[in-house]
Amino acid sequence: MIELIPKGSIVEQICAFLRERSVEAYLVGGCVRDWLLGRSSHDIDFAVAGDAVGLARRVADRMGGAFVLLDQQRCTGRVVTRGEDGQRLFIDFARLQGDDIITDLSKRDFTVNAIAVAVADAESLSHVIDPYGGRRDLQLGLVRAVSETAFRDDPLRTLRAVRLAAEMEASIDQGTEELLCGAVRLIANVSAERIRDELAKILALPGAAQNLRYLDELGLLVVIIPELETLKGVEQSEPHCLDVFEHSLETVRRLEHVVVALKGYEGEETAGGELSLVPLLLSPFSRQLSVHLSQPISGDRPRLTVLKFVALLHDVAKPATKSFDDEGGVHFYGHGEEGAEVVGAILRRLRFGGSEVALAKTIVANHMRPCLLAREEVITRRAVYRVFRDTGDAGVDTLLLYLADHLPTWGPNLRMVRWRRRVEFVASMLADYYERRQKVISPPKLINGYDLMEEFGLEEGPRIGELLEAVREAQVEGEVQMKDEALTLVKGLLTQESGSKLLT
Repeated sequence: MIELIPKGSIVEQICAFLRERSVEAYLVGGCVRDWLLGRSSHDIDFAVAGDAVGLARRVADRMGGAFVLLDQQRCTGRVVTRGEDGQRLFIDFARLQGDDIITDLSKRDFTVNAIAVAVADAESLSHVIDPYGGRRDLQLGLVRAVSETAFRDDPLRTLRAVRLAAEMEASIDQGTEELLCGAVRLIANVSAERIRDELAKILALPGAAQNLRYLDELGLLVVIIPELETLKGVEQSEPHCLDVFEHSLETVRRLEHVVVALKGYEGEETAGGELSLVPLLLSPFSRQLSVHLSQPISGDRPRLTVLKFVALLHDVAKPATKSFDDEGGVHFYGHGEEGAEVVGAILRRLRFGGSEVALAKTIVANHMRPCLLAREEVITRRAVYRVFRDTGDAGVDTLLLYLADHLPTWGPNLRMVRWRRRVEFVASMLADYYERRQKVISPPKLINGYDLMEEFGLEEGPRIGELLEAVREAQVEGEVQMKDEALTLVKGLLTQESGSKLLT
């Protein structure tokens, strides 16, 4: 007998709890699919005959977990607890759709999710309920719709099909793909929150660029983010060798390569060549960067997911800002600043959180600054300070995007000497941020606004902030180190200002 549920697991405890009460219940959907694939699952679904919400409350009390009412009308409740590995475990209880489990499964999205196991027989694989051939499709690596109305019943399934295929490293059945394409426009009727969640899951997976391209081929991407359509065919000046749309997808792909290289993993894309410089020069910061990118910004969405989205959208304003000089050269002046507003609008439309919107806007608005600063023969501490003053912790994301952006910009014409200097530049900036923070990024305050008002009789207002900022910039350059030196600097600035007014 092959074991389906690990002995002593929380899921086994819940099954025993249900059997003791003679509850007709079934494990269904993704958790069964994942177990059949030999994978762990942190989303457990039970289909229950009867009061699923009341049952979820009792299980939450029994397990010491939190209860969440998901849908009173559809009688769906959730238990949130911790699994054996310490990660959050989501256990959903929903009333059976129809009179029995077969009817319930007929209303599900894909055959690989239309598999169930009765709680009464959940100790092994010998009693799997699989009326639509889901186990066979798992073996074949196919995502196949349960019915011809699957996408019309819920158009979000168009996105979910792509995400599921990516998760399973499978392909979408040809007939299913045809049904999907026929329902693409219907996704406009789905709530922005649901679209956001599926899109975020797709971005979080490895191979996000490939999955985004597939969404574009299916016609889904233009419905969700119509702004991207304007990027196609927009040519760029040298050294660019791709149009803006292709460059944007390639930036997402290269961002993933940079992140993988940071972790020290060697694969076909990261072993040797230009990406070998990333772990070689940035390894002192690999731990900090890993923690940084895994931070949840809003809900459970990690920072890296937002950064991938930004990589896709960072040049979204190029079509609107394209201009030509007298010699026919192409320019996109101000595309970062204008792009930040467009990106902010896109994320708000998709109901991303305020912190995610702010992060994305900051990165896009400043994504050209590392490129411009890296070209300077001498990079002053004042310049580094200003970058992080304006970007905060988003400066770290901006630097990683800069590396990812540089690679497709040069493409096959990448110059290794130049690339090495760029990675060294990022390493230096990260060292300032992580190792020399008090000297370069956040020097201790020597004076405050009250000191200036008391010493020089100034009134509250923006001039106070400007003077304090001048002191901090002088601090990071080592020009002032003590309070009296800071006050002397301010006195000199005020004297200079008074002299200028007299001259005018």
